[in-house]
Amino acid sequence: MSISNEVPFYIAIPDSELSLLQQKLALAVFPDELEDAGVAYGAALPDIQRLVHFWKNGYDWRKHEAALNEELPQFTRDIDVEGFGPINIHYVHKRSTVEQAIPLLFVHGWPGSFIEVRKILPLLVEASPEHPNFHVVALSLPGFGFSAGPKKKGFALNQYAEITRRMARLYGPEHIKAWHTNFPCTSPPSLKRPLLLISHLLSYLPFLGYTEREKNGIKRTIEFLSSGSGYFAIQSTRPQTLGYGLTDSPVGLLAWIYEKLAASVANGEPFSDDEILTWISIYYFSRAGPTASFRIYYEVINSEGRNVLSETERTTIPLGHSYFLNEAISLPK
Repeated sequence: MSISNEVPFYIAIPDSELSLLQQKLALAVFPDELEDAGVAYGAALPDIQRLVHFWKNGYDWRKHEAALNEELPQFTRDIDVEGFGPINIHYVHKRSTVEQAIPLLFVHGWPGSFIEVRKILPLLVEASPEHPNFHVVALSLPGFGFSAGPKKKGFALNQYAEITRRMARLYGPEHIKAWHTNFPCTSPPSLKRPLLLISHLLSYLPFLGYTEREKNGIKRTIEFLSSGSGYFAIQSTRPQTLGYGLTDSPVGLLAWIYEKLAASVANGEPFSDDEILTWISIYYFSRAGPTASFRIYYEVINSEGRNVLSETERTTIPLGHSYFLNEAISLPK
């Protein structure tokens, strides 16, 4: 794995930025909330008030900053992107003690960041005969975390793919062992796939119906598309307008991202308040600013079209599907 030209990186947010954050939190004005609203209208007021109070009076960024620097070996390096020049990329790079371990490129999305590799990293790199061992590179996508953001329009899927391909070539072997996507969206059953259509039409019959997991997945998918995907519409059409509010207001940024974090663990172990605020702080203190992370939606939709998420990609690599409890979109087999 190549280490030439990588520069060690340590998170060190200036005191002046921490002081400004405290001033903004002290001046926060909250909206009202309807009786018994819960989360039907968005992030619940009591949750946001609790988190803001803790952010202002108890949360210790310096403690968590030091922990991130201690646990995660971080680096930066320039990656050339055709038409955009060099983009300085921040990433975590930790090798296994097993020299022949498999190189693994770990890539996040929105509203995530490199911090998503934190809990699983020790398990990935540890030497164990019970599972594969990995050399791990977990990058911050351009415009996220402590990576630089693009300065010109049109930085879309091809450009993000170019970044990941170049990182893979630098730190991995010539051939890719696996391919992952978290957008297995496809077209609904139709005459183009008659067996799938027949299976769907007969799903109401005993022993041929959808499983409980599949039914719950369909329900969750419908709920997400009907009432949980407003962020997608805004970020893919007017990210700049949204950015004024969420760049200036740490409370607004907290509410915007917290809603998605809470939904992702609705039926599982919740994030601690410290974990939530560390997650949000990475966005707030990000190198390119929070708005840069929203633009990925606009660029992808406006360059590739809305059908990009349902395009068919054929591969000869053996394919497996993982179904997680709180996936926003979970389709039947």
